[in-house]
Amino acid sequence: MGRPHRDALFPRAAIDRLTRLVDIEPQVVAEDFDHVPELAAVEILITSWGCRPLDDAVLARMPSLKAVVHAAGSVKHHVTDACWDRGLHISTAAAANAVPVAEYTLAAILFANKRVLEIGGLYREHRNALDWASHFPGFGNYRRTIGLVGASLVGRRVLELLRPHDFDILLADPHLDPDAARSMGARLVELDELLAVSDIVSLHAPALPETYHLLDDRRLSLLRDGATLINTGRGSLVDTEALTAEALSGRIHAVLDVTEPEVLPAASPLYSLPNVLLTPHIAGSLGGELLRITRSALDEVERYCAGREFAYPVTRAALTTSA
Repeated sequence: MGRPHRDALFPRAAIDRLTRLVDIEPQVVAEDFDHVPELAAVEILITSWGCRPLDDAVLARMPSLKAVVHAAGSVKHHVTDACWDRGLHISTAAAANAVPVAEYTLAAILFANKRVLEIGGLYREHRNALDWASHFPGFGNYRRTIGLVGASLVGRRVLELLRPHDFDILLADPHLDPDAARSMGARLVELDELLAVSDIVSLHAPALPETYHLLDDRRLSLLRDGATLINTGRGSLVDTEALTAEALSGRIHAVLDVTEPEVLPAASPLYSLPNVLLTPHIAGSLGGELLRITRSALDEVERYCAGREFAYPVTRAALTTSA
């Protein structure tokens, strides 16, 4: 991992716990593997954002390596076929990272249905009481229809957070059956139906070849007037040009934490439209939330040292349908 990530993820207390579990030189951070001594003795590799791919050449320098504990979310960027061929045990803190993303999503849903951003803007502009119901007929959260696209770790966590609320929840996921969706508190429907009837559509699908521009111009046109699209998943799920056209029409609203490209051009209208909220990929773990990831990773190291199975293992097969 990059040294800044090490410093943010492993404060003194975490380093102290780690040194009680394993033999480690905590000042050594393998930012590129090329200038790190003693790799031959490494049995557990703790990785995070910025880890270079663990290919054949890298693994050849670590003949004792048996486990990779990822102190972040997706392992697709660094876990290669060579890792699986070697039989390495892989763990991820994706479940820990899913928590703040789901919290952000819940907040976005509640604020969007209540039209908080628009009302706040009008209140700032007029500095007087207005007839909010006439400006936003039917606004509020009671019995609104929420459509989730993808029962990923984040999607499932969002479903849990939605349970105390009076929502009708729809779920679109080609890998689920109706009973599984029902057990999560949702009704399984096809994606086109979900788009057409939901007040809020929230994206939690992985970035795969088959999900690239999953919401193209045709599918975006299915969204009902006044609906809100929330994307905390992957920017590539949405055709940015088509979304920009819909947002410019004022027909729909959007809350976008991820976009394609990751940082939109400065001239993009999405920065300034009153019906669009853009945030710079902040839904995931930041600041103090990183310590949840640290705890998850250290718990996995402790399990490994005790000869127990990982609580959050990653398998080769699972990576074909996950982020």
